[in-house]
Amino acid sequence: MKLYDFAMAPNSRRVRIFIAEKNIKVPVEQVDLLSGENLEEKYRKKNQFCLVPTLELDDGTCIDEAPAICSYLESCYPEPRLLGTTPLEIAHVQSWDRHMENQGLACVGEMFRNGFAGFKNRSLPGRDGDKAIPDLIERGRRGVEFFYEHLESRLQQSKYIAGDTYSLADITAFCAIEFATTLRMPTPEGNTKSRSWYDSVAQRPATKA
Repeated sequence: MKLYDFAMAPNSRRVRIFIAEKNIKVPVEQVDLLSGENLEEKYRKKNQFCLVPTLELDDGTCIDEAPAICSYLESCYPEPRLLGTTPLEIAHVQSWDRHMENQGLACVGEMFRNGFAGFKNRSLPGRDGDKAIPDLIERGRRGVEFFYEHLESRLQQSKYIAGDTYSLADITAFCAIEFATTLRMPTPEGNTKSRSWYDSVAQRPATKA
């Protein structure tokens, strides 16, 4: 297997942490999104949507989208379980991971892609020619505030985001917060449960991936 990755991209980071939690050794090849390497024909043959990450199997088959890659790896390497064990646990992990992606990562991405000068003509991932819209920075910021509010509420009820066990949902939320922090939107000081959870997750060896 080989993972096509961009170190700065939070979706790639989700997969790297997942792989590290599984203790799997997967070679990594960097694809430079800033220079537009992902839009070149060579990479387009691996991923027609020109996004990272992409997992290439030994027979040349490629899997894209972080949740799909993680699902494949969970099936091949079941332990430790990161996508749930029972049908109900699996559903909860999928649901909460989706919320963390849509409410967290997507909103931070909207802030970044519409505010970063290098993407002024590439404001949508995997495409060229889409001009940045500065007004969307504020919409993304409001979305991140909403994300933090709901994350704190959830962690007042549960040890981890999808229940009592660490899962992909925690990885996704962790990556969203890391990304938001680089844009000067760290977890609010009053969100004590979220900050405690984040500090605990940050100490896991896999987060160094």
